[in-house]
Amino acid sequence: MGENFGYIRVSTKEQNLDRQLDALMPYISLDDEGQPRIYRDKASGKDMEREGFQNLLKAMRKGDTLYIKSIDRLGRNKQQIKEYLERFKQRGIRVKIIDLPTTMQDMPEGNEWVIDMINNIIIEVYTSIAQQERETLLQRQSEGIASAKAKGKHLGRPILELPKEWTKLYKQWKANEIKAVEFMELVQMPKATFYKKVKEYESTL
Repeated sequence: MGENFGYIRVSTKEQNLDRQLDALMPYISLDDEGQPRIYRDKASGKDMEREGFQNLLKAMRKGDTLYIKSIDRLGRNKQQIKEYLERFKQRGIRVKIIDLPTTMQDMPEGNEWVIDMINNIIIEVYTSIAQQERETLLQRQSEGIASAKAKGKHLGRPILELPKEWTKLYKQWKANEIKAVEFMELVQMPKATFYKKVKEYESTL
């Protein structure tokens, strides 16, 4: 009998994996050290070389089962997800998706083709929906950014205000009257911030 593995993923380091972890834990086998066989990533779904996912692929064997919370945890687009699902199928690995109840069912021996057929239909629909939702989100983000720029709004991190004496010190620095280190000390900026502000300032000249 094979082992039950889990895979959880979020797109950024700021996001939390706990919700997916809680959903998978009841199904997952423990390894020799008593730890759940769950692999995780905090990385974009478009990254095909996610470390956790690649380690999962190496660890799983024929007869194992992979549990995921939702189908879009495998990848960012329909084609990528289908390729992974086909890869698992060819290796004899069953994929069960908690958000797709029919994939969680087991069929009597000899009738597996029925559940596979149903799963293929559902997965086709869900991957199409997931991809469409993502494309819609990206379009809305793009429109929102364009609208904000048109209204003169600043996007991203707050702009660091320059000290009042910046212009005078900048001219002295460029004239070799003071060194960069002195300039940084006078405006109380670390090196990375200093050169970033210099670049920003020079772009306005």
